[in-house]
Amino acid sequence: MNLFGGVIPVTGISFLLMCIFAILFVGYALGRITIKGVSLGDAGVFIIALIFGALFFAPLDNQLVIKSGETSVHYLDQALSIVESLGLILFVTSVGFIAGPKFFGNFKKNFKSYVLLGLIIIVAGGLAAAGCIGLGEALGYGATIESQDGFVAMIVGLLSGSLTSTPAFAAAKDTVATEFVDLVSVGHGIAYIFGVIGVVLFIQIIPKLTKANMDEERAKLVTKQSETKVNKVVKLLHLDHMGIAAFSLAAILGTIVGKIKIPLSAEGLDGTCFSLTTTGGCLLVALIIGHFGRFGRINMMPEASTLKLFRELGLVLFLVGAGIPGGAEFVANFDPMYFVYGIIMTIVPMILGYLFARYVLRLNLLNNLGSITGGMTSTPALGTLINVAGTEDVAAAYASTYPVALIAVVLVSQFLIMLF
Repeated sequence: MNLFGGVIPVTGISFLLMCIFAILFVGYALGRITIKGVSLGDAGVFIIALIFGALFFAPLDNQLVIKSGETSVHYLDQALSIVESLGLILFVTSVGFIAGPKFFGNFKKNFKSYVLLGLIIIVAGGLAAAGCIGLGEALGYGATIESQDGFVAMIVGLLSGSLTSTPAFAAAKDTVATEFVDLVSVGHGIAYIFGVIGVVLFIQIIPKLTKANMDEERAKLVTKQSETKVNKVVKLLHLDHMGIAAFSLAAILGTIVGKIKIPLSAEGLDGTCFSLTTTGGCLLVALIIGHFGRFGRINMMPEASTLKLFRELGLVLFLVGAGIPGGAEFVANFDPMYFVYGIIMTIVPMILGYLFARYVLRLNLLNNLGSITGGMTSTPALGTLINVAGTEDVAAAYASTYPVALIAVVLVSQFLIMLF
């Protein structure tokens, strides 16, 4: 590929990497803009990635091509998928290690609260989706959809996008009829945008509205969590001084665990299956390794600086990998009412979950918001909440609620398809 009239020759991959770094630079600058104490933070990267995808995805895709004889292979989607997957692995594995030392004590103490809240959020999202199906039937399915089955596929895609849930997205595509699979993808892409930005803004606005004192809230978070077990100090073997080897092992095992499929239908592995996916698998394995901290005399806990770097880098790579194709899908398939449906399915469960956690479960603010990010399965919002709270301890609440929500959203999505 030649840029600027052939003056600067740049290979396809090098050019894509240059675009990614440009998105990161501009996105971080946008995220720093603060209005009345509220900013986009890392979501600024997502917005710039969306704009980039909307404007440049098609021409970039046409140039990033591998030619073999008369065959041309467009590899932009595959390249971005790698970026997104790498980002997810870096982020959730870091979160697992960070939350691991306090996770099991915190989860045991607040088990009922986390399970109830995760279920409340997802069920509320499912009810909102059912309401949108009824509203759509009354107003008309849309300009491009003529059947109820097609509209339900669109709504389920919107639900998975509103909750930024890849497992629900995959399960919905496996459950709907073949001719409606594309509608699930379209709905997911449309709703994903507000699904990310809406939760990011919500967890910043709530502390402002409640006039929360963050020093006091951090103190409450520490006192509510169980004391961690203090091990006898022994000299441990470090495989490397930054802990990258231990991190890599957790990522490998997590990816394997995430591939394990549990059949949900009579067809066995040939039918609808549930899996933790790479996200859930890496989170679970890192939580366990982070809890124990070592294998015998071998240290398995990466350095705090390593985890912070990987957490931030992973998050923004994920946002870029998801944002560029998301921007292209949004422009190609946008319908104002679909966007409204997506907003409803993001806001309703989020607000109901917050109110339930505050007034029924009596969770303190940071545990409440941490659980909301987990219940909404919102990876970007957790990164923002850590910055807002000024402590990584909120990751424990996210990690506790996330698995419950992960399973529930898959089942709710399939139930909606079967019901309607």
